[in-house]
Parts: sequence; structure tokens; C-alpha cells
Amino acid sequence: MKATPAILRNTFHHDRFDDPRRLVALKEKRGVTISLAFPTMNEGQTIGKEILVLKAELMDRFPLLDEIAVIDSGSSDDTRSVAARYGAKVYNSREILKRHGSFRGKGENLWKSLYVLTGDLIVWIDADISNIAPRFLCGLVGPLLENERLAYVKAFYERPLRAAGALLPGAGGRVTEILVRPLFSLLYPELANLFQPLSGEYAGRRTLLERLPFSVGYGVEIGHLIDIYHLQGVQSIAQVDLDLRVHRNQPLPALSRMSFGILNTFLNRLERYGEAHLLRDLHAEHLAPLLKDRRYSVHSTAIPIKERPPIKELEEYRRKFGLSS
Repeated sequence: MKATPAILRNTFHHDRFDDPRRLVALKEKRGVTISLAFPTMNEGQTIGKEILVLKAELMDRFPLLDEIAVIDSGSSDDTRSVAARYGAKVYNSREILKRHGSFRGKGENLWKSLYVLTGDLIVWIDADISNIAPRFLCGLVGPLLENERLAYVKAFYERPLRAAGALLPGAGGRVTEILVRPLFSLLYPELANLFQPLSGEYAGRRTLLERLPFSVGYGVEIGHLIDIYHLQGVQSIAQVDLDLRVHRNQPLPALSRMSFGILNTFLNRLERYGEAHLLRDLHAEHLAPLLKDRRYSVHSTAIPIKERPPIKELEEYRRKFGLSS
């Protein structure tokens, strides 16, 4: 009989972790602290509700969370003021580790969050979720509290696609199914057992996250998975079914640009681990032909491909967290 893949053995439904009292008891037994961060860019319409729901239930009512922070990329709306009003710590990404400069991108915010957050367990949740609920956090920290051998937990869920004012079930996750799953199936079949490797909700142990490089842009999730695969093996990864996630869907041109960044990071990892070798340099910009009023043109977009080093390598970080050089 064929053995069950490691990731599927570490696949759970959120209802296993729905009792916050049990999770608080496990947290106290393990002697750990938990931090939650939202990377944001113009999320004023949803960030307030997300903070309110999770803070009221999992910080004020049950002391599971120790801090909630927003790491903002320079929003032009009221994201930062709303987040502060509802009780989150608010940081401007550009002001964190200023000596190291700043880039715009989700991965940049996640990397910098490791410096300002204090928790032993770090949870990242996207800021555009309209059906936020305690399960989004409990489901992610539950496996880490239950099993000390697990180090990284990904969420998966039904992702309906908004079209003509309606929600189309099963139509989300297009980049995963068209790009990432085929790549994983070809080169990292163990990682193909992840339902949604690009999900924006995940949690990890600081002791692992501080050892990972971070793509500043779209490639941060796929980069993490391949690095963890090589550092600790797939047996350290779990995934949790959160049932349903309703959020703002991206149009196809944006998904194409996202795929460009993801593929760039994927090819970078193949080179880094000696699993493939490119015979030429990659083009630095995403190209898309345009047709407007019978005029043809090409739109080029520079996609950030910069990578931040493992934050543990920074002197400021080692000094703040008392790590040896």
C-alpha cells in the first residue's frame, strides 16, 4: 500500500482547533507568545472589521493573541487610521530598518514585520478578507501549538470568484492551478499536495522564519515553501481547511504579472539549490501587447524581484532578539 504523503498526514479541518480555551491552555503549556500581522496597501474597507473580530474574540475575550500589527506600504486611503482606531499597532514599512532601504511589496512587509513583532509564533493574514472569523487565526496556530515538530502552517479554503455581482464557487486560485501546481508536480511533487500553496494566510515559528530569505514581491510564498522543503523537509509543513474565504479577486492582467514574479522566484530557487541551470539571463520586465483604437503597443511592467536575506543575518535583529553572531 502506498504511504500517505507527509503533507496530507498534516492536513486538518479548522474545527479541530475551534475551542480557543484549549488553544490558550496549549499556549500556556508551551510557554510561547503569538503575534498577528496584516500586510496592507489601501485596505481601509476591510481592515477595521478584521482587527475588530480577531481582537475582540482572541485577545480581549480569550488571551490567545499577544499583539496585532499592521505593516503598511504607504496607503493613500484611511487604512492606517482605521487600523489604529480598532487597536492595532501600525507601522509604515518604510520606517522599519531604514538603513536597509525599502521596497514596495507584500514580501517586504512580511520580512520587516519579523523585526517589529515580538511573538514566538507569527501569523500573517491578508487584509482584504470580507468574511473574517476566529477560525482564520485559530486554525493556523492550532497545529503549531499541538505539535512541536510542525513549523509552518498554510491555510486553504473555497475561493469563489466574483463575476457580474455573483460568487462563482470553485473558480478562485487560478494562478495556483495554471502555474504553480504544474511546476510543483514536475519538480517538487511533495509540495503539490498543498491545496493552496499561494494562500495569503499562514503561520510559522520565528526560529524558522528568521532563517528564510524573502522575495519582496509576489514570489514570497513559493520561495518560502521551496526553502522550507530544503531546510526542514515537507514533514514540518501543515495545512488547514478554513472552509471559505471571500476577498477581492484580481483581474487577469494582474494575475499575469503575479505569475511573472512567482516564476522568477521559482527559477531562482532551482538555480540556488543546483536543481537546474539557466543558460541566459532572464528579462527584467513583464510584457503585454495592447490593442486600443486599432493601435498596437506593448506595455512593460517592472516586477520587483529583489530578495531580502534571512533577517537573522541582520546585526540589528540579532541585537534586538539576543542572538549570537
